[in-house]
Amino acid sequence: MRRPLPPLVAVCGGLALLLGPVLVGCGESRGGAGATAAESQLRIPSPEAPAAQPLPPPPAAALLPTDPALPRAADGRHYPLVPTDPAAIATLLDQVEELVRAPSTPEADLPALGHQQQVLYRTLSRAPALAAQVRPHLSERWQSVFDRHLAARREFLAMHRGNKAAVLPAWRIIPPEPPENLLRYYKEAAAATGIAWEVLAAVNLVETGMGRIDGVSVADARGPMQFLPTTWAEPGIGKGGDIRDPRTAIHAAARYLVRRGGLKDIRKGLWGYNNSDHYGKAVLLYAGLLREDPRAFRGLYHWEVHFASAAGDLWLPVGYDQPRPIAVTTYLARFPASAPPPVLAGG
Repeated sequence: MRRPLPPLVAVCGGLALLLGPVLVGCGESRGGAGATAAESQLRIPSPEAPAAQPLPPPPAAALLPTDPALPRAADGRHYPLVPTDPAAIATLLDQVEELVRAPSTPEADLPALGHQQQVLYRTLSRAPALAAQVRPHLSERWQSVFDRHLAARREFLAMHRGNKAAVLPAWRIIPPEPPENLLRYYKEAAAATGIAWEVLAAVNLVETGMGRIDGVSVADARGPMQFLPTTWAEPGIGKGGDIRDPRTAIHAAARYLVRRGGLKDIRKGLWGYNNSDHYGKAVLLYAGLLREDPRAFRGLYHWEVHFASAAGDLWLPVGYDQPRPIAVTTYLARFPASAPPPVLAGG
């Protein structure tokens, strides 16, 4: 389905192309049944004039809102911005959802696009009135995706209601395994155990941002799938492997979900992983998005680590390395790029 998106956008074979003052179809025949033979012939490309190839998508920098005054992280990016107008938010979200799935989107653009997607949903999950204004402006294709992203995030907000820390954890934020490796590990573990690969990917996402968090939780859990050392040591779970190795940990997580009843009822298995109905609902919402459209993994893979603090929703980029807990105010004085822009700071 094609519909106008302000500013004028056409969706062409998976690419969001910014056009001029009119919305143009993609590869659409302009001749009707009454077209003349001459007109029909004009539409047949000659050997000397091959058919025009689809234009590549515009770079992320041309689509995403920016502010040159914002502080930048080490990789040159700033905290993603969210427009204030509901229609503009919907337009941006339409474009981002399309581009993170499009095979022609350059790999170099995916980190900024995925992070923008994440911040849009995190912001709207905390602003239900704004989210209700945004939804009618979205393309119908993305409305169900929008609903499930917000529902998943709100489950986590319900788990941690009022938790606004004044101290940041002693973590390292590291690059995750390449996406093709992670997908292989999930699918290997699914084939070995029967636990759906989408569930394993969703657990990996919500536990450590696909392995970005290298640290120990307040409950003493560790590694990319956040195992307690005592659980890891149970017969048949860790199998003597490295708790911090992604492939080993993903396979162990699948075995653990089986042990906790996940083959009969995955909600029961997830309760064993984290004793919260909110947690299980959120994981299954993300897993459902992946099952419906595996290309959604391309966006989720590039979600960054965010931390709810007294100063707002802080972005902890790759390179964050604190050997001991640090006060939020001290950290932000050194790394201001982690702070949300003023319009988002209350989130």
